[in-house]
Amino acid sequence: MNLTLTQRLSIVFSALLLACCGASAMLQIRSSDLHEKEVVQSLSKDLANHIAHRTTLMDANGLRPDAVRQLFGQLMMVNPSVEVYLLDNQGRIQGDDAPAGHVKRDQVDLTPVRRFIVGDTLPILGDDPRSVDGKKVFSAAPLQMNGQPPSGYIYVVLLGEEHDALAARVAASSVLRTTLWSMALVALLGLLAGLTAFGLITRPLRRLTGAMRRFDADGEPDTQPVVPRSTPNTRGDEIAVLEATFAQMAGRIGEQWRALRRQDQQRRELIANISHDLRTPLTSLHGYLETLALKADTLGEAERKRYLAIALAQSVKVGRLAQSLFELARLEHGNVQPALEQFSLVDLVQDVFQKFELPAEARHIELRAGIPPRLPNVNADLGMIERVLTNLLDNAIRHTPAEGSIEVDLANKDGKVSVTVSDTGSGIPAELRDGLFERPFSSGGAHRGGGLGLLIVQRMLQLHHTQIRLVEHAGKGTTFYFELPTATQPSVAGLPL
Repeated sequence: MNLTLTQRLSIVFSALLLACCGASAMLQIRSSDLHEKEVVQSLSKDLANHIAHRTTLMDANGLRPDAVRQLFGQLMMVNPSVEVYLLDNQGRIQGDDAPAGHVKRDQVDLTPVRRFIVGDTLPILGDDPRSVDGKKVFSAAPLQMNGQPPSGYIYVVLLGEEHDALAARVAASSVLRTTLWSMALVALLGLLAGLTAFGLITRPLRRLTGAMRRFDADGEPDTQPVVPRSTPNTRGDEIAVLEATFAQMAGRIGEQWRALRRQDQQRRELIANISHDLRTPLTSLHGYLETLALKADTLGEAERKRYLAIALAQSVKVGRLAQSLFELARLEHGNVQPALEQFSLVDLVQDVFQKFELPAEARHIELRAGIPPRLPNVNADLGMIERVLTNLLDNAIRHTPAEGSIEVDLANKDGKVSVTVSDTGSGIPAELRDGLFERPFSSGGAHRGGGLGLLIVQRMLQLHHTQIRLVEHAGKGTTFYFELPTATQPSVAGLPL
């Protein structure tokens, strides 16, 4: 059967409750019966002994059956529940006053009789002569004459047939029915209370099941997970803790899923944009090379050199773009780890400035550096930090107009060396700042993102457990800021460029 957990728990609880109620009723009835037998046997313990000593049941010739029958009849008239029997020393019934056909045994086991005579713990059950296999409480005493060994026993069944018949009638009376109905009502109320308790206990589990079912068929989590009513720190309610933990897990999975979808969309658009960026220089390169091949005999030396220069420039552009893509792929797939070493960031800035000295002079751009004295060394990957500064200065030179300036400022700040790269260009539009360090993509025909250069810068700095950020300055171009951890030994190089 396809049953829910609540239904299975309810069925098991109902079965256990009914079994417990039945067992309790049986134990109560059994206990009450044993208590009644113990009380009756204790009260009538000396009855057989009294009969044996106060009545002449034997003479010199042995037992007197006539006297036995007369006495037994008198006793049973006084107390109808009492049945008296005369036994010999082997336990055979020698006398009784039972109606014809009522005695079903001709012998009684004397083991319980001897236990009773020596005073064992009550109640003690002996054979019922009027039943084939029944056991009942009794009173017994030996029959002796002149101090000789017992020649028989008085055996008194204390709860005989009359008592059984009366007990059967009482069992069908309204009192017993009322008692049984009361027990059934208590069991029913306990069952209803238990089912209600199970429903309340499993309610968080049902909510958790519903939340899990709200996942899409393709595995996409619910975009608006149920806010848990408790936190994982809740004590004493494991289901509530599980519900809260699942809600947090679903929220994290949802965020990761949406991030993956965004990254996948950006990857698709990046491929499309890179394809467009590659198509333009490749088309130009192919066109100029094809022109050189077709018009090799008619072109002059000057035109040939110009075409070759253009083709070479386009080839360099394609090579740089391919190299950037390869480098970005290595950074994003964890194939590169920084090789940390201590070096002077001042010396590195001087080297990078020398690399861009000629392009800056060609565009009439001034390169400046602000370096404090005794700047400590940094602990980083020299090659990666050189690439970071190279990309930032390359972007700054390409976006700074003639007669502008680019400045690199270094500072020792809270145990770290801060690097600020600023220019006097037109700055970055506000609509592009949010996605500046994301994959470049197109939206509505507009190219968004900061390009592969800034994306490579961000990935390299993330490997150094730091971030690059855009600093907004009113009336100024673009300013980037990041920090690097310092080494234990400061650098003595500190001459301004």
